[in-house]
Formats: sequence, structure tokens, C-alpha cells
Amino acid sequence: MSVSRRIPTLPVAAALAVLVLTGCQGGGGLKDGGPATDTGSAPASPSATGAATSAPATPTTGGGTAGSDPAAPKASADPSAADRRVLCNGSNTAVTVQAVPRPLNHMLITVKNTGSKVCDLTYYPVLRFDEMQWAPAARKETQPQAVVSLAPGESGYAAAVLSAADGSGEGGTTGQRLTIAFQGVTPNSSGGASAIPPLPAKGLYYDSSLTVTYWQQDMDDALGS
Repeated sequence: MSVSRRIPTLPVAAALAVLVLTGCQGGGGLKDGGPATDTGSAPASPSATGAATSAPATPTTGGGTAGSDPAAPKASADPSAADRRVLCNGSNTAVTVQAVPRPLNHMLITVKNTGSKVCDLTYYPVLRFDEMQWAPAARKETQPQAVVSLAPGESGYAAAVLSAADGSGEGGTTGQRLTIAFQGVTPNSSGGASAIPPLPAKGLYYDSSLTVTYWQQDMDDALGS
């Protein structure tokens, strides 16, 4: 008879103990630290801890992505945007040169953008005839207010004054090969591949007065200098 009385009391005592433990955990274990309550209540701790860690992380990560994603398509959609522009050089342009009757002793340089992106013609072309050991000076008065930019299919221009009209130049000679170098974003830096345009069969005469203009958006601006 004494055994049958003790058996029912055990579940009751166990249930009370569980309630007491549960009440203690609910009072402060979730706020102060997940690790401290891990051994006390395995089912409750992962659930509460997971909610506490994932809830702040989800909006933070999601908000950052949502804020930056719309900006990326806008920048890439504009072909003239800075992140899509490249330097014009011998690899993405077609370059031609021709002597013009007017102004006297002038050579016109034409650069056509054959690429798929907007390209910038920075500063002025660096000319070298044959094995010439000096670089022609640029005419400062021809520097444009803004960098010349070429959309695909568009052309930019520069002109070279090959020799002095009054004969004051020295060391006159005929060039049979011309290399045109392109500059980078800073003066005298490399802008990429050079171009070697074909010259007239008889070559081009030049002397020590050889100078070149800055790149221009318009052919008349190049030749009018």
C-alpha cells in the first residue's frame, strides 16, 4: 500500500520541478546570454537564439543589397557613365592621316571609335616619324575645355603643323612611317596601344617646327588652329 502511494507522487513532483525550471529560464536566460542557457533547455534555446540572431541580420543584409542593386543597372545602362568609358587608342579606333591644302603644311589626324563603348581622347597625340628622337610640342592654345569623348562610330580630330611656312624650321626631312601614341588619364602616361596609319606613298615632309594640336571634337577646330 505504501508503494502505490509513492508512485503517483513522482510525476507530480517531476512536473513541478519542470515548471520551476521553466520559470527560471524565462525570467532572464534569453536576454543575458544564449550559451548560459544551452544546458538547461535545449528546445527553447535554439529557437530563441535563432530568432535573436537572424532577425537583425536579415534586414541589414537585405537592406544593403536592395539599396545598391538599383544603382548598378542605372550606372551600366548609361553608355557615357564613367564606369563604362574607356580610353581611345590603337586597339579600339581606326586612325587615318592626310595632308591638307589649307592651312599650308598641315596634316589632319582622324580617329574613329570602332569599339562598343564611349572612349576618351585625352590631351594630344604623340607623334613620331620613323626613328625620330624628339616629341613634337603641343599647342597650348588649342586645349579644349573638356575631354573629347567619342561614342561608337564617332570621330575626333587633331592637326599637325609639319613645317614652318616661312622656311625657318631646321633639319627638314621626309617621314615614311608615323607612329601615333595615345595618352592616359595623366599627361605623358600611356593610354594603350599606338596606331601606325598609312602615309602617302611619297611620305610627309616635316622639320624642327613640327607641332600638334590637342584632340578636338570638330575637324574645323583642329584645322583652324
